[in-house]
Amino acid sequence: MAEQRLQKILAAAGIDSRRKCEELILEGAVEVNNKTVDRLPAFADPEKDVIKVNGRKIHFEQKEYFLLNKPKGVICTNSDPEGRRKAIDLVPIDKRIFCVGRLDAETTGIIILTNDSELSNKLTHPKFGLSKTYVAGIKGEISAAQVEKLKKGVWLAEGKTGRASVKVIRHGHQESIIEISIKQGLNRQVRRTLAGVGLPVKSLRRTKIGRITDRGLGIGQFRKLTAAEIAYLKK
Repeated sequence: MAEQRLQKILAAAGIDSRRKCEELILEGAVEVNNKTVDRLPAFADPEKDVIKVNGRKIHFEQKEYFLLNKPKGVICTNSDPEGRRKAIDLVPIDKRIFCVGRLDAETTGIIILTNDSELSNKLTHPKFGLSKTYVAGIKGEISAAQVEKLKKGVWLAEGKTGRASVKVIRHGHQESIIEISIKQGLNRQVRRTLAGVGLPVKSLRRTKIGRITDRGLGIGQFRKLTAAEIAYLKK
């Protein structure tokens, strides 16, 4: 195997995200063949070199991939000072795993959990444009003009959102239900976008990640991704 960037090797071994691994290198916590490496860029061969973090040799764990249907009130971080229930608590496994992206505590639906940092970085990078589909219950009736605004993009603090696919599932005076698909991953983007066109959200559920759906997966349940789904995500 050819030499690779050291932070990429550490991330692939499940040490942490690539950015955090860069920080570990700069802090002098990483050794390659018993020599401290504290500058970037740095390279190593994972098959030939002995790589240690804080004095411990790294090992390459088998990659794990899960799909969780997240309940309301569950958060998507690996630690929480408030002691709230975390998504990783719902997938009992003796390995460090983490969420790919986030769903806010009030939003339910599917999220991928893995120990594959490389895949996580790819799936959350804007240039790959992996679509996420949500079903939203909104207060009041939605108009054709509001649908068109959502489709064309809405101005938020970070700028204008990309185009969205929108389908009205049910019209109602008290509540309407829509399906909306986006390719960006801004913080609370769907809720903020809907609020930006005058549509307060009553409920929000993610039903699809690309072509992976919540079909057959009840709230709070999880399953392993299939080999075909993993291959699809890696492409």
